[in-house]
Amino acid sequence: MKYIFFKQVLLLPLIIISLIILFLFMTPINNHAQTLQTVPRVDLTKYAGKWYEIASYPQYFQKGCHCTTAEYTLSDKGYVIVENRCNKDSVNGRQSYIKGKAFVEEGSENAKLKVQFFWPFKAKYWIIDLASDYSYAVVSHPNKKYLWILSRTPRMSDKVYQEILSRLSTKGFDLTKLQITEQL
Repeated sequence: MKYIFFKQVLLLPLIIISLIILFLFMTPINNHAQTLQTVPRVDLTKYAGKWYEIASYPQYFQKGCHCTTAEYTLSDKGYVIVENRCNKDSVNGRQSYIKGKAFVEEGSENAKLKVQFFWPFKAKYWIIDLASDYSYAVVSHPNKKYLWILSRTPRMSDKVYQEILSRLSTKGFDLTKLQITEQL
């Protein structure tokens, strides 16, 4: 009797997992989901330099940040040096700084990078919108849980910002989650 009860207890998790897998395979796929596309090509020499964060999806690692900037420098070792700065808790708050590296994904024409701030972890950094003159850029992750709108200047014209928002909406981004970044 004990053996039969023990055997049933062991089989229960397997049955539940099997039912979940069966349910997932039988559930219709959402046809509205779309794969995130990057820009066709990025010239890293033009992309290098200082960028101001105009808006973003709030992230835990940016909590309390104001006046957020990112600076990209090409290294002679084949990667991009990434330096992120922000003022904590106010526009005049103490400066927070972190330095990392970005590596280009092979075959992506420099539009897909992997950023590393802490070894061995790398995060996907996809450039999904870019001005022809490199005056603005939009960066995300293929899961669309991260989003940054960047500009070469601390302010962006409302017309350009609204055009970016329109394109983001057609790409399936939830614009209600977007938060404007306070800049000086």
